[in-house]
Amino acid sequence: MTELTIDEKFAAEQKQADADHHKPTAGAMTGHIVSNHFLLNIKLHQIKWFVKGANAENYKAVLNQTIDENNAWYDKIADELLDEGELPPSTMKEYSEYAMIEEDGKNKYLKAEDMLQTVVDDFTTDNMFVTRAIKLAQKEDRPFMEQVLVQLLGFNNHQIRIYQALLGKSAKEGFEEEDDEDFD
Repeated sequence: MTELTIDEKFAAEQKQADADHHKPTAGAMTGHIVSNHFLLNIKLHQIKWFVKGANAENYKAVLNQTIDENNAWYDKIADELLDEGELPPSTMKEYSEYAMIEEDGKNKYLKAEDMLQTVVDDFTTDNMFVTRAIKLAQKEDRPFMEQVLVQLLGFNNHQIRIYQALLGKSAKEGFEEEDDEDFD
């Protein structure tokens, strides 16, 4: 059997990624999550560097903790993909293409509370992908991936609660209740 060239390996990877994103798989959805957490790291640093106000130092301490934990999750999610024989996104182009949270250079001028609200919004957006990936992992009988994703959902929910508390809100305050059509 002939060894594939680097160009052939990369072309096959790109072809598979394209196919996976047209018919979502747990691996493809988890690739979005890896990209979200990469971009979230950048956004958390932006907030830490530019937050101002009476509570800025307290916010920076919380942000540092979140950055450290988020970085650990970023690696853990990528490792899970590798353990499952999948290739996590690993380039700026892929992160830009697959991330579903958005960055904005203007955010550095926001009030501290508005900056913190972007963290809540980003973890909430990521949770949409995490819950979809959990369902896909269950459907595809990938229990270890499912387990890691359930733990990630817990981390994300904890972060939402922490940042909501900094904003003077309860964990779910301001979130609209969604009707569960499958409940009936």
